[in-house]
Amino acid sequence: MSTEKVHPVDEILPNGQLFAYGLQHVMAMYAGCVAVPLIIANALGLTKDQLIYLINADLFTVGIATVIQSFGFLNMGVKLPVVQGVSFAAVMPMIMVGKMHGIQGIFGSIIVAGLLTYLISPYFSRLIRYFPPVVTGTIITIIGVSLLPVAVRWAGGGVPGAPGFASPGNIAMAFLVLLLTIVYYRFLKGFWSSIAVLLGLVSGTFIAFLLGFTDFAKVATAPWFGITTPFAFGMPTFDLTAILTIFLAMLVIMTETTGDMIAVGEMVGRPVTQQDVVRGLRADGFATMLGGVMNTFPYSAFAQNVGLVGLTGVKSRFVVVTAGLILMVLGLFPKAAAVVAAIPAPVLGGAGIAMFGMVAASGIRVLGKVSFAGNNNAMIVAVSLGVGLIPLAVPTFYHGFPAWAKLFLHSGITTGSIIAVLLNYCFNELGRAAATTEKALSE
Repeated sequence: MSTEKVHPVDEILPNGQLFAYGLQHVMAMYAGCVAVPLIIANALGLTKDQLIYLINADLFTVGIATVIQSFGFLNMGVKLPVVQGVSFAAVMPMIMVGKMHGIQGIFGSIIVAGLLTYLISPYFSRLIRYFPPVVTGTIITIIGVSLLPVAVRWAGGGVPGAPGFASPGNIAMAFLVLLLTIVYYRFLKGFWSSIAVLLGLVSGTFIAFLLGFTDFAKVATAPWFGITTPFAFGMPTFDLTAILTIFLAMLVIMTETTGDMIAVGEMVGRPVTQQDVVRGLRADGFATMLGGVMNTFPYSAFAQNVGLVGLTGVKSRFVVVTAGLILMVLGLFPKAAAVVAAIPAPVLGGAGIAMFGMVAASGIRVLGKVSFAGNNNAMIVAVSLGVGLIPLAVPTFYHGFPAWAKLFLHSGITTGSIIAVLLNYCFNELGRAAATTEKALSE
């Protein structure tokens, strides 16, 4: 009989806990998951029926992508509690492609870009050696701080400038959910404490329903069952410029996914290796190819759920596998998806402030283990944070740059990550190599 202890990442929890924790992940990422189909459909003037189809296709495919990433399939998947989602990094490139080549051009470009991502994953993964704690801690902090505006927009009601945005009622609802989440987290014990976010979301939605903030009318009108079929919008088309445009977005996505996988690995006590990054990026590439076939968009690790892992302390990857299965079910049953869609934005905002703040706190915790005495690490952190937060402080700061450059520069996570890696290489790697050479010559 084996007495080898199972790592918490590989622990299979009781079915009830798996479902509750998995549902918590789904509810935390649902708004972000459906946002991209909403944006693309509105930008391209698609019909309401086409929008509903895109959302259902997205939910079903993101479930498959999440299972592959967390459980593993063939040579793909990082096998950590990493939730996949449609990446916002590709939104503007897809709109550009869609206006020139239609939605079939988007899907064709996505298929090829996903294939290229899969193929270059072993080469891109070699960057892992340039991610010591001073870099990973900085990246995790940037991820957390960069996500906070998402929670703030949710707390205000969704879209700045829209009627009722940031009304006292919306803000009060968001802070009520935040307060409930804190109370649940502080005073409940064990399992119940670890689903504080889920309890906050459920309580907030119930209160919002009583106060008239939301209703479930759309649940009644939603169909019971719907199947996503390949190439439902017609056969994809392929244009070289469009493919390169989406592939540039995939390079950004690969950088963000690498950072997210490193962040989760630190949180759960299983640091990722180069081979882990290869499998994780292959999963991104395969899921993106599948997305192009199944009428949806490029996938990456969802930073929103990194915060949930840190907040709850639940490390089992099978929780995320369960979340993936739930997402697949939601994609098959539009009526079930409509129930989750009824959660008001202010309710999500209250929970999001806690979750995303926890991501930043996790980065600070990693940086707390870094030595800042007699070295240049403080400068690495300072400049990386400063540059990474520019798009957060002034979203239009890079508006005068070419479209291909804005694709990278508008992602603070990407620019901050690149700056952190480059500065660490210049200050620490090159400095160490120079010192070694000087010592060898002196001997």
